[in-house]
Order: sequence, then C-alpha cells, then structure tokens
Amino acid sequence: MTDLADGFLYTFGAYPLFLITLGTVLGITVGAIPGLTGAMLIALTLPFTFYMPPVEGICLLVSMYVGAISGGLITATLLRMPGTPASVMTTFDGYPMARSGRPGRALGLGITASFVGGLISWVFLATLSQPLSDFAVRFGPFEYFTLVLMALVLIASVTQGSMIKGLLSGFLGMLVAMPGVDPSAGDLRLTFGYHELDAGLNLLPVLIGVFAVGQVISDIVGIEERAEAVTMDRRGIFLSVRDWMRHGLNMVRSSLIGTWVGILPGVGANIGSIIAYSGAKTFSKHPERFGTGSEEGIIASESANNATVGGALIPLIAMGIPGSVIDAILLGALLIHSIQPGPLLFVNNPEVVYTMIATALVANVIMFAVMLGAVGQVARLRSVPRAFLMPIILVFCVIGSYALGNRMFDVWVMLFFGVVGYFLERSRVPLGPFVIGLVLAPIAEESLRSGLMLSAGSYAPLVTRPISAVFLALSVVLLVWPIWRHYRQHRGARRGSH
Repeated sequence: MTDLADGFLYTFGAYPLFLITLGTVLGITVGAIPGLTGAMLIALTLPFTFYMPPVEGICLLVSMYVGAISGGLITATLLRMPGTPASVMTTFDGYPMARSGRPGRALGLGITASFVGGLISWVFLATLSQPLSDFAVRFGPFEYFTLVLMALVLIASVTQGSMIKGLLSGFLGMLVAMPGVDPSAGDLRLTFGYHELDAGLNLLPVLIGVFAVGQVISDIVGIEERAEAVTMDRRGIFLSVRDWMRHGLNMVRSSLIGTWVGILPGVGANIGSIIAYSGAKTFSKHPERFGTGSEEGIIASESANNATVGGALIPLIAMGIPGSVIDAILLGALLIHSIQPGPLLFVNNPEVVYTMIATALVANVIMFAVMLGAVGQVARLRSVPRAFLMPIILVFCVIGSYALGNRMFDVWVMLFFGVVGYFLERSRVPLGPFVIGLVLAPIAEESLRSGLMLSAGSYAPLVTRPISAVFLALSVVLLVWPIWRHYRQHRGARRGSH
C-alpha cells in the first residue's frame, strides 16, 4: 500500500496532474468526435512520449484511455453516432431519450454510470494486479506460450462476426511480426533484400497506419455522411438519491461484468457493453423499453464499457498480456521505453506500475468533473467538419512515423498499413486480433523457442506441466466450442426445414 500511496503522491504533483488532466480532456474530445478513436489518439501521441520520462508518458497515455472511452457517449446520445465502438449500445437508448426532449437526463445517466464503472474496476485493478503477478512469476516459457495461444484464440472466438476472420486477422498480425532477426538463430528472415527490414517492422508506424490512417481513409470515403443532431439541454444531468437507489444494483452488476470481461485478453469494451446490456435487459422488469429510451440500458452500457478499462489493465500489468486493442498500444509504449511488462514489472519498475494504477483513478475523477461541467461545450465538437480534421491528422501521422527513426521508410510502412487497415475494416475483418497478434507473436515465439531449448526439443511439457496443460486445454475448448455450436445450430435448422 505504501507503493500505491507513493503513486498517488506522484500523480498529485503539479506537472503529472497537468498531464493527466490534459490526457483526459484530449481523450474526451477525441471520443466525442465521430470517426476518431482512443486507439488513434494514443497511437498518434506515442511519438511525443519518446523524450519524456516513462512515468510521465504512461500518465498521459492512460488518462487518454480513460477519457476516450467516456467521451464516446456524447455523440452516441446526441447524434446516434458512437464516438467510440464502446458506445455502440448507448445509441440504442441514449439517442431515443435525447430525441424525446431529455438529452441532459440521458447524458447525466451515462456520465454517472461511467464514473461508477471506472471506480469499481479500479478497486479490482488495485487489489488483483499484484497477486496475479505473484502467481504469474511461476510461469515458465511453456506457460507463457500457451497463455498467449489462449489469448489469441479467445480474441478470435469472441470477435463480433466470423471466427474465421478473427483468426485470419490474428495470423496476419503474427506474419507482420516475423521479418527481421530470428530470435534463436540470429539469422535474417523475410527481409526480401531490404536492409530497412533487418530490425523488423517498427510497431509504431504499423499502429498509426492501421488505426489512424485507415480511419482517415474511411472518413474521406464517407465525408458527406451526416446525422440528425439533437439540441443540447442540461436539465436532469445530476442524479437524485432516488435515482441512485433505483439504478444502483444495475450499475454495480454491469460494472462487475465489464471488469471481468475486460480481464479476458483482447475482448474489449464493446463486448463488455453488449454483455452487460443483455444482462440488464434479462433482469429488467420492463425489458420492452430497451431500445426506446430505457434508463437501465444507458446505465448498463456505460457502466460496463468504462469498467473494462480497469479490468483490461490487470492482465497488461500482471502478465504482459493486453486486455484490449488500446492496451496492446500501451504495451508497445512500455516496450519503446525499455520497460518489460509482465510479472517482474512490480519488482523492476514499481514506480511505473503504481503510477499507472493511481492515474487510472485520478483520470476517472477528472473525467467525471469535466464531463459534468463542460458537456455542453464538448457536445459542440459534433459539428466540427471532418474535412478540416483529416489533413491535420494525416500531418501528425507522418510526423509521428518519421520521428521514430528519421527515415521515410517508416512513413511508407504507415501509409501501406493504413490501406491494409481500411480494407480489413471494409471486409469486416476485426483489427483487434491483428494488432494483438502483432504484439504477442514475438512473445509467443521467444517463449516456445526457449522452452524447446530447455526440454531438448521436446513438446511434451506443453501437456505435462499443469498450468500450460490447462491453458492449452482452454485454447482447444475455445476453438472448438463455437464451431460445435454453429454445427448444432445448422443441424437443428436443417431438421426444422424437413
């Protein structure tokens, strides 16, 4: 607890508190602009943290994460356009409530639920991270390999849409991580004669390309799209004691769902929001109101999607496994600053990990205050023409990629993966498995190679070591279960047709 107290003392310093406030406000702002995402913001900001102390850079990036997930509810409520994918479920009830003349009430419910979700998930973040890290210290290379394998299969199995597309996306990300030096033999591979690839593809240009440039291309293609806006009104934005009593159980339940979904590697805030929304509808006395302006629906969606932030940080801190796409970028940020995430993070860099935990809470409080106090001003961002934003974002993309190594090759890589990201999105191939496959593939390969060296080339420890055997069995179940369920449904449909 002393280390956590030191983390809070650091965050309350003038400059760190300024960075956290700046990051939270920027996150809310970007989250409130349709077409811009938290992943894009953090990927673009990453180059600016190169010359910052690691702790300050992490303060800025984590606060952006908290703000971006929250800011999406503004446009989801007033424009029926979720500012972030995490706010998709909020549009179902937030927009109808706003159109019925209660936009302040809809925003007040969403902001308060976001705050409660963030608080509850932070309690788990502060209490579970170190015990889980202590447990993970026992992991050997085979345990790490099977853990990463389970994470990749889990990402594909819970991805919205086709599981095959999720697996394909993950394998593409792993393939992109292959060029460069073989970690065991030290030989060059898949460089195709280009010396620029001798050290592999840099993570940052790929991330900026897939998330920022890909989104810019998508926005340019649909630049003329407009949505019917709702006039902002602050009436009802503050909840009464009666509201807290009526919706308290739903807030807690949805926050717990969001936290535990966030802990699952690669699942993300949108899945947590969907599950919590479905749960709230199941337990509701008035399920017929969902989709027409239900207060319970708004609370469930926003409690869960903000709770996934704290939940997703737990596996990142404790095991070095990203719990979401943004966490994969944060993992890259730690690696760029020569900090190795995982079980030894508490031992080697305690100041980083406890500052990250403290920042998550401080940013959540600042988010609540800013959203309640300045929601009217933030709501005006919905009218910013995207035609003005796109050139500015592209300039930052080029600067950020070039600054990494002062070479144009990284800019071309960024532009190439921008096109790749756009076509993956057009084809409904999820980007989450791609990025997480890209980040985790080197960890998986290095762990497997190390394990094989220790076992004289034997794969037997994958099934003879208890923890790796459990992870491997879970991977098989996660891979086979959706296929079996689809087969049963298809078979039942065929029988019904006869």
